[in-house]
Amino acid sequence: MIRTLSTRRSRVPLAVLALAPLALAAACTENADPGDSGDPRVLAVASTADGCELSSTEAPAGTLTFDVTNAGDDVTEFYLLDSDGLRILGEVENVAPNTSAKLTVNVGAGDYVTACKPGMVGDGIRGDFTVAASDDDGSAPSASDSELVEQAQTNYAAYVEDQADQLLTGTTEFAALVKARDDEAARALYPQARQHWERIETVAESFGTLDPEMDLREADLEPGQEWTGWHVLEKDLWPEDATDYTALTDEQRATLADKLVADTETLVELVNAPDMTYPIDFIANGSRGLLDEVATGKITGEEEAWSHTDLWDFQANVDGARVAYEGVRPIVLENDADLAAELDEEFADLQTLLDAQREGDGFVSYDTVGEDQRGELSDAVNALSEPLSRLTAAVVA
Repeated sequence: MIRTLSTRRSRVPLAVLALAPLALAAACTENADPGDSGDPRVLAVASTADGCELSSTEAPAGTLTFDVTNAGDDVTEFYLLDSDGLRILGEVENVAPNTSAKLTVNVGAGDYVTACKPGMVGDGIRGDFTVAASDDDGSAPSASDSELVEQAQTNYAAYVEDQADQLLTGTTEFAALVKARDDEAARALYPQARQHWERIETVAESFGTLDPEMDLREADLEPGQEWTGWHVLEKDLWPEDATDYTALTDEQRATLADKLVADTETLVELVNAPDMTYPIDFIANGSRGLLDEVATGKITGEEEAWSHTDLWDFQANVDGARVAYEGVRPIVLENDADLAAELDEEFADLQTLLDAQREGDGFVSYDTVGEDQRGELSDAVNALSEPLSRLTAAVVA
């Protein structure tokens, strides 16, 4: 699969920032102290406000584990990128100060780029990383494992294609309603159409600037950046909470709606490309990535600032994470049955809390959800995130 380091909706476009990686390369350095494990495929990463220190900037090919520790004051992220500084091979997000998180990813011989992103803003602190060829890549699956991996990859590709197709159908209808100024119908369709985006968000995010062009929030706009996509139309449909807001003209609405449809068509083309594949570690890491999306955007209510339809997105992210997990679950059962049992239980517990917020065919408005209930949801997300952080290691073991 071609994954490109893209913008997050809340952050400066890394795809753009990747155009000048060398300026920051010197700040991402090799620590004099090696990792404690003695395993050359296990690397320690120390992220600080102005540094991104790796226990080694070299490793043998195979399954690599980056143990990322945040020694700074802000939440951070860590990326492993291809040599072009654009294509994402693996990422771990939302690493709070004084905590750690692991990124496990299969990597072949070649040159790569590492990046820490303290504060989850800016272009990240980058450095070169080299993977040497190895006779023992430490990740060769058994014959039965290979069959399970192939089945998981085939099923996940079909799921992504189906969700993208449904997204295009919903987006096209939504755009027509917006242009016709049938606002009541557009507001009703908005969260239903978006759920297909949220279920495959980690895939959509990988396509360069497509994610920010379709899903950027107003609060995350950079100076001079054009605002397009779902959320500018969301604000125009729900202007009640806006201050000194000037409604979009018919022409502005039409331009934005048409672009949203065109961008969705591009997404559909990309996920249906003949060379599109989903490595097994990407599927597993994507499951955790979707839970990270819940933790960073949905729990806080920042995602749907005007419509307050966050719980629709929350459920869709959980749906996508669960589907990705269930696709690799047969492999997890082979390698770590206890982890599979723990994930089953945590997914069920989180779903019970979400179901308590249902109303009709959807969910209650998120601004009516009390702090205690938000806290329970947050605790359940955190409880699920921990075993999900071990999923990739179990899949590629």
